[in-house]
Amino acid sequence: MITWQGFLKRFFGDPVAIGAGIVLLVLVLMAVLAPLIAPQNPYDLLQLDIMDSEMPPSWKPGGDERFLLGTDAQGRGVLSTIMYGTGISLIIGIGAVVVQAVLGITLGLIAGYKGGWIDSFLMRLADIQMSLSTLMIAIIVLALFQAAFDANIYADYAIFMLIIIIGVAEWPKFARTVRSSVLGEKNKEYVDAARVIGLPARKVMWGHILPNTLTPVLVISTIQVAEAIMTEAALSFLGLGMPVDRPSLGSLIRSGFEFVFSGQYWITFYPALVLIALVLALNLLGDWLRDVLNPKLRRGED
Repeated sequence: MITWQGFLKRFFGDPVAIGAGIVLLVLVLMAVLAPLIAPQNPYDLLQLDIMDSEMPPSWKPGGDERFLLGTDAQGRGVLSTIMYGTGISLIIGIGAVVVQAVLGITLGLIAGYKGGWIDSFLMRLADIQMSLSTLMIAIIVLALFQAAFDANIYADYAIFMLIIIIGVAEWPKFARTVRSSVLGEKNKEYVDAARVIGLPARKVMWGHILPNTLTPVLVISTIQVAEAIMTEAALSFLGLGMPVDRPSLGSLIRSGFEFVFSGQYWITFYPALVLIALVLALNLLGDWLRDVLNPKLRRGED
């Protein structure tokens, strides 16, 4: 098993991992510190002025030094909305992966350890779930939710709904990963010893087998955060994600898309750039973690 010293040595020896880590750290800090460092609070109507709408970036003719990246149609500074929107996208991405992990790890442990008809039933359920598009499921559920409730109620529960829908739709990836790890662990000597001393199945699964299956879970979690963020962005672009007055990166891209061909490219371009950077950094780190934590790949390098 790789040590922390070896892990850090490999990280600082890989320029791609360092670059992706720096980008991710900057974006996370920007999102966390948004209430303190953002030039404007895009949620505070008292700070908005419609006369400031559609201003270009500050270095262009007609720009204002108060708005470094320009403003949108509501007079909100694009830089400020990006800071707050990145935070919402990260909350949805991380929250959805937590839901995926809780469901997937639990069902994967049970399927792999119990075997038999329980394993067959859960894996067929996973097959059915994976045959359905996450985006299709989310579109149907969110469209029904929007039709059933008014805009204010939808705005209040949009984050929660997106986390639950994306999380529930993607649990099979965690379940299959954990199940395959459990099948390789459950017949080892330390598991037999735990059974011999009379530990119940619950303690054997959660206390002994699970800690030895967390390496692939860590890798898939990083990649799934990026996928959840992209799914949320797609839903918001379609008008089924976050409302315009509580922007995520996806809803920011959508709100400015209609202005692209009229010359106000900055309303969509800069949020899209940040979204690409965020997803790319997460995917690169996920790929790097997979390579580092895979024993077969490490043996191949030795």
